[in-house]
Amino acid sequence: MNTENRDAAGSFAAGMRLGVGPAAPTFVLGIVYGAAASGAGWGFGEPLVFSALAFSGSAQFTLLTALSTGSALAAVGAAVLINARYVVMSAVLNDSLRGGRLRRSVLAQALTDASFALAHHGGGRFDITRLVGASVPQWSAWVSGTAIGLVAAPPPVLLRTVGLDVAFPAFFLVLAVHELHRSRRAKAAAAGGAGIAAVLLPLTDPGIALLGATAAALIGALPGSDPEEESG
Repeated sequence: MNTENRDAAGSFAAGMRLGVGPAAPTFVLGIVYGAAASGAGWGFGEPLVFSALAFSGSAQFTLLTALSTGSALAAVGAAVLINARYVVMSAVLNDSLRGGRLRRSVLAQALTDASFALAHHGGGRFDITRLVGASVPQWSAWVSGTAIGLVAAPPPVLLRTVGLDVAFPAFFLVLAVHELHRSRRAKAAAAGGAGIAAVLLPLTDPGIALLGATAAALIGALPGSDPEEESG
């Protein structure tokens, strides 16, 4: 095995080790999703295949909620909007991807919020092999969690009682706090997002306020480098 292959194998293994952390709350959220899909009468096969192919908790929960209260068009539209962040994240990854269009497209399928953060070296640089490695345990946890939730179908009151419904938001809060320590732009984006949400919440529903708050992430697209990231 040459040096390049050893480095790639090491990055992949490191990604898998790092991915175990986010895989734990992903597994829990998968159980919650499976239970919710079972309660909505979705059966077993469809939600499980959906989890395996889509692998997006935000989109899947959005569709599950929207389909039970509105039209299919509204549900798909909401899911697309809630996952629009991946367009920006993919653009940021572009300079770190190597190979032709097909290879780059396949590698981009491993993109998740946690893997994106774990693969970031600072200064807009990403270790794509680590990103893929970090996504493997998360995908396995999401699909297996969905299957267990579909079979066991724990009632929502039990999930709330033991706090499983807040496990995933708590994990992403930890990731956000870590990023805030590394970047001035992250601090500015967090402050801007909080301000936008505070203005919109009295005027609209929480979902719209959350989508509006994501506009603050455009701070990261401004030209120039982040001194804190360069020094870190």
